[in-house]
Amino acid sequence: MKIGDVVARESYNKDIIFKIVSFGVDETGDKIAILKGVAFRIIADAKLDDLVSVTAPDLREILIDKEVETRLTRSVKKARDRERKMTRALPKLQSNSNTYGIPGKVLQIDGDKEYLNICLDVYAELGIPAAGVAISESNQYKEVRGLLEKYNPDILVVTGHDSMTLKRGNIENINNYRNSLNFIKAVKEARKWQPNLDSLVIFAGACQSNYEKIIGAGANYASSPGRIMIHALDPVFIVEKIACSRIDVVVPIEEVIDQTVTGIKGVGGSETRGKFRWAMPKTMI
Repeated sequence: MKIGDVVARESYNKDIIFKIVSFGVDETGDKIAILKGVAFRIIADAKLDDLVSVTAPDLREILIDKEVETRLTRSVKKARDRERKMTRALPKLQSNSNTYGIPGKVLQIDGDKEYLNICLDVYAELGIPAAGVAISESNQYKEVRGLLEKYNPDILVVTGHDSMTLKRGNIENINNYRNSLNFIKAVKEARKWQPNLDSLVIFAGACQSNYEKIIGAGANYASSPGRIMIHALDPVFIVEKIACSRIDVVVPIEEVIDQTVTGIKGVGGSETRGKFRWAMPKTMI
């Protein structure tokens, strides 16, 4: 076994496909592999004799399967429908071909470069302006304020990989999570830069993250209320709903959650205003 190998765990009936990212030793001195999920934003470890090699899958095909492709198609259609409805609600805009829409601008800070690149592709497909930076979860809080100043986004996504380290541990103990504390620290730093929840919308977290403490730190949306694995594109689906809803609309929480793959056990949050604006005229040259 070596770093980069794609593996599954025999003891879990090979239920999740992982990639080996590093090696270490456990409390008994046995060598273990540190694993990151391929289709889910989870980090785990396993003894080497529990791992079996599997065929390396195409990451995009795994993340954007038929169900997710259907969701993306539906999201694009909903965005167009929303634009038509918003135009009908504003007669002056409806009759003026010089108007155009500006969705909210996104900055995604991600602990996984492969996931980040796919997310950026999906943002582009959805017509949402987005910038992304791959930074390890432990360093995100150190760099978030500088990146906010550089990109000045409407929406910030802070994500990567996470998990609970104790199968039956105290879910309130932040030390029982691999990266939740890092996400909390990043959210707090972002809120020092912009404390208003409607001026800067924040999603933070990954698989099994400490939802309550991330929300308490100042995130609008976070994972994971049910301490379950979330889909790698769940943050994108949340962002799409906020970025493409008008600034004078408080987006219904249930509509935001309904757009995600994992639903209410995977993500939750609070009432948040949209970030879509009409503008005019188009370039006159």
